[in-house]
Amino acid sequence: MNTPQPESALIKPLEAGLYIVATPIGNLGDVTVRAVDVLRRCELIACEDTRVTGKLLKHCGVSTRMQRYDDHASESQRQSLIDTARSLPVALVSDAGTPLISDPGYRLVREAREAGIAITSIPGACAAITGLTLSGLPNDRFLFAGFLPVKEKARGDILTELGAVNTTLIFYETGPRLDRSLRSIAEIWPSREVSVARELTKLHEECRTGNAAELAAYYADHPPKGEIVLLIGPPNEKTSVSDPDLLLAEALTQLSPSKAAAQVSKATGLDRQTLYARAVELKSK
Repeated sequence: MNTPQPESALIKPLEAGLYIVATPIGNLGDVTVRAVDVLRRCELIACEDTRVTGKLLKHCGVSTRMQRYDDHASESQRQSLIDTARSLPVALVSDAGTPLISDPGYRLVREAREAGIAITSIPGACAAITGLTLSGLPNDRFLFAGFLPVKEKARGDILTELGAVNTTLIFYETGPRLDRSLRSIAEIWPSREVSVARELTKLHEECRTGNAAELAAYYADHPPKGEIVLLIGPPNEKTSVSDPDLLLAEALTQLSPSKAAAQVSKATGLDRQTLYARAVELKSK
């Protein structure tokens, strides 16, 4: 008579290597069957915060050992994980969503690849894609640009640099910083369509669309919390780089001729002095 084997003995070990595992961005029900299976069969889970990942593991009935790995991880910690992955399966997770998307892990994956470690990615939730699908903004092509800079000038420089790119722009943002980012967008691209997606997959999920000034006014009265996906629609066909007059006209609604010329010059590469002279003409009409 065969003796029943304990459940742990029936779980087939994974091959050695590094497993990049996407986790839910809010609703724990979004964790995939494959993700749970990999987390259960790994020997070690590298995570940003053991408390956050611990809640997910408890929800999934997983007891795999965890090890903290975040932006402050040392070279020796990274090398230790790579050494372990040579002979054992190691999972990499972030607090929420797909690892490496504005989360730590890039150096670990890069160095593991250079070391010849087998790497497997287990796809799942991603806030940027979820926000894009809710926004209704053009999604045939898009550019994800991470977090906007905290300092006003750097934030304005990035927005100006990316403003002429003919695609929907996607940024991550936090509640306390949203107002400043919306005001920067309103100064540079007052007529662009903007979406704010927040509390994604949670009970109070919302996605609001309008121009940046309208959204700034709304959130001034309804201060947002948590993490946010901020999306900016592509330039209108009438304001493409091929027509600098229209770019100047839009910029002049908020800026002086010199600042408008500087902004359009940076966005298009056209001569600043020529643009300034044209801006003065347009302003006088």
